[in-house]
Amino acid sequence: MSDDVKQPVAAPFLLRVAGVLVGCLTAVLNLLYFVLAGTALGAFLLWPRTRPRAHALLAAGARRLTGIERRRRSLFFRDAFPEHRASDQQILRYLAARTYSGLLCAVVVGLVDFGAVLAGIFAASLTHTSMTWVDILGQVVLGGTLLFLAVQGLRALTEQDARLARECFGPSERELLQRRIDELATSRAAVVRAVDVERRRVERDLHDGVQQRLVALAMLLGRARRGRTPERADALLEQAHKEAQEVLTELREVAWRVYPTALDSLGLREALGGVSERCALPVRMEYDVPQPLPSAVETAAYFVVSEAVNNAAKHSAADEVFVRVHGDGTSLVVLVRDTGTGGADPSGSGLTGLGSRVAALDGTLCVDSPLGGPTTITAELPCA
Repeated sequence: MSDDVKQPVAAPFLLRVAGVLVGCLTAVLNLLYFVLAGTALGAFLLWPRTRPRAHALLAAGARRLTGIERRRRSLFFRDAFPEHRASDQQILRYLAARTYSGLLCAVVVGLVDFGAVLAGIFAASLTHTSMTWVDILGQVVLGGTLLFLAVQGLRALTEQDARLARECFGPSERELLQRRIDELATSRAAVVRAVDVERRRVERDLHDGVQQRLVALAMLLGRARRGRTPERADALLEQAHKEAQEVLTELREVAWRVYPTALDSLGLREALGGVSERCALPVRMEYDVPQPLPSAVETAAYFVVSEAVNNAAKHSAADEVFVRVHGDGTSLVVLVRDTGTGGADPSGSGLTGLGSRVAALDGTLCVDSPLGGPTTITAELPCA
């Protein structure tokens, strides 16, 4: 994890303890509100004609008390919740559950305090008692067990309090930050794996393709130099010339798969046109992007189209490929659909690499490839 990313910091222990005790007091306040408001509005809540208005009044008061609970969570537990407008039903449900758990927590805290007083009295009377060591040990074990159960109960009630707050107010900013950190760590690891896979593929293309053709070219030139007749030498030189042209074509293909220079000089539209020209299948393309795109978005969109079109040409037995690139200034949507037999594996190395590349830009990649086809690959890339 980089040093410039700050980890969420939890509230100190004593501050959280104070938050639990204050929660017991607010639970009593909530109970008084339900009793008084229920007594005053009970008849109106039962009558259908006045029920909506009475329910709105009950929810309005509950919303104010919920605001107190929200500030308590922010002050004592450091839960800074984003702005979220909960419904009246959510507010009333939260306040009722919070009242129940808070009162139960108050009972447990009272039992712990009572047990602490008894433990102090017991400790003070040890010098004046005739209890045996067995009796003393039994009392200590019993008291320790009850204390353990009480602490576990307080812990469970505290976790329930946090869970109720999340359900009503949504995830806190601290939780959202932690979730974002986890997503970035996962995305970074996926990008590293995708880059390694791409490097291996380029090395394989150079070794198995370009290098082998260069060896064949060198052998042809050697045979031409040793040719005994001019006619034989001319034939070998012509064959070597064709081999050299094919080597240049394949080398250009490898270079385009690494990074197309047309993206920098001509833009995404022309670079995608080059993909269509080099594809063995007919490619219909619709391009509707009125505004300039960030360089990273252009690169990701190019590789999505290039990989999807090449996969269709190699594996899908398709007759045609349709490509649509559409942008509205805030996001870019890339759709590639072929008429093949389907069955593309989203967990394959190529599509996994595309997914990692898209995810690194906070985008999404969806692969829909039922058996029998068609295969549709959709990538949505944010431009802001």
